[in-house]
Amino acid sequence: MVQSVYIHIPFCEKICHYCDFVKFFYEEKMADEYLEALEKELKYALPAQKQYMKTIFVGGGTPTALNTAQLKKLVNMIDHYFDVANCEEYSFEANPGDLDAEKISILKHAGVNRISMGVQVFDDVMLEELGRLHRIKDVYQNVNDLKKSGIDNVSIDLMYSLPNQSFSNFEKTLEEALSFQLPHYSAYSLQIEPKTIFYQRYKKGSLTKPPEEVEAQMYEHLRTEMNKRGVKQYEISNFALPGYESKHNLTYWNNNHYYGFGAGAHGYLGNERIINIRPFPGYVKAVHDKGSPILHREYISKKEQIEEEMFLGLRKMEGVSLSDFYDKYRIPMLDIYKKSYEILFKKGWIVINNNKLQLTDSGMLFGNEVFQEFLLDDKIFESL
Repeated sequence: MVQSVYIHIPFCEKICHYCDFVKFFYEEKMADEYLEALEKELKYALPAQKQYMKTIFVGGGTPTALNTAQLKKLVNMIDHYFDVANCEEYSFEANPGDLDAEKISILKHAGVNRISMGVQVFDDVMLEELGRLHRIKDVYQNVNDLKKSGIDNVSIDLMYSLPNQSFSNFEKTLEEALSFQLPHYSAYSLQIEPKTIFYQRYKKGSLTKPPEEVEAQMYEHLRTEMNKRGVKQYEISNFALPGYESKHNLTYWNNNHYYGFGAGAHGYLGNERIINIRPFPGYVKAVHDKGSPILHREYISKKEQIEEEMFLGLRKMEGVSLSDFYDKYRIPMLDIYKKSYEILFKKGWIVINNNKLQLTDSGMLFGNEVFQEFLLDDKIFESL
C-alpha cells in the first residue's frame, strides 16, 4: 500500500554551486505552466477520490520560491488529490529568506506541519561561496516567524567538509545551529557532483575539500554534540528529538513504496521504479500530449529489492530487522549474507543487536565499503 508522496517543485532564485538536483531559474510564466502540467499529471495518475497519505513531502528546487498565488494554487491542488486532514506529516522544503508572513500563513492554513530549511552553514562568507542567496539573519527571522505561526516542527539542513572550512568553523556552525533547539537536524558532507559549478572548479584544481581525517573529525563532533543535547541520531545523516524523526524519509530507508510527481521525480510502486522526464519543456509537453511524463519504468527484481533493503536499512541506527526481512522476502537474511556478515563482523563494522543487523560506530565511517558487501552474486542468489 502506498502511503507517501513526493512532489517536486524545481524552481530556484539561484542555482547553488554544489547542487545537481532537477532545478530551473524561477520565472513566473514558467512556474504557471509547470503547475498546470503538474495538476494534469496528478489527475492522470490518481483515482478521482482523495488518496490517504501518511506523509506528503514537497521538495525541490525550492517550493517556497513560488509567488503567493502559485503557492496557494499548489496547496489547493495537493488538498484536492490527497487527504491532507489525516496526513501525519506534511512537509515543505524552504530556503531561509523565502518565507514571509503571507507564505507561512498559506502553508499553515493548508495543513503543512513540518518545514525543512536549507541553512547549510552559519557563515555569511561561506554562504556566498556556496552560491546561496540567504544570510544568517534570514534563518533567525524565518525560524522565529514559523514558531510564532505554530509550525514548530522545523528541521534545518547543514553541510560540512566544505571548501575552506576548518574544523573550528564547523564547530561554530554546529553550536549556532543547536542554539535554536530545534527538533530535527540533517547534516551532510559535501559531495562534488558532475554538472555543478563546484565540479568544474574541482576539475580545474581551483577547489579542494578538507582532508578525509578532518571530515571524519567533523562527523564525530556532530554526533557527539547532538547526543549531548538529546537529539538522537536515527540515520547516518539525521538527528531528532524522540518522536520527531522524519516519517517521510523513513519511507525511503524502510524501502517502502511511494509516489513521485513532477519533473525528474522518482516513484517506487510495486516492483517498479518510475522515473519522470527531467527537462522542463519535455516534462510539460509529455503531460499535455500523453497525460503522463514518465520517462521509463525500471523493473526491480527480488535480488535488487533485497540489496536495496540492506543499503537503505543499514543507514538507520536501528538497522534491519532479521524477522521483518524474513517476513518480506521469505528467506533468512543470514542464509544470503553469512559470508558478508562474518567479514564485516570481524572488522568491527556490523553487529546483531536485538535481532537487528546494525552498523557499529566505526562501520558508519566506512559505509560505502560495508554496503559493497551486500551486493549479491546472481548465481548464489539463484541457488537459494
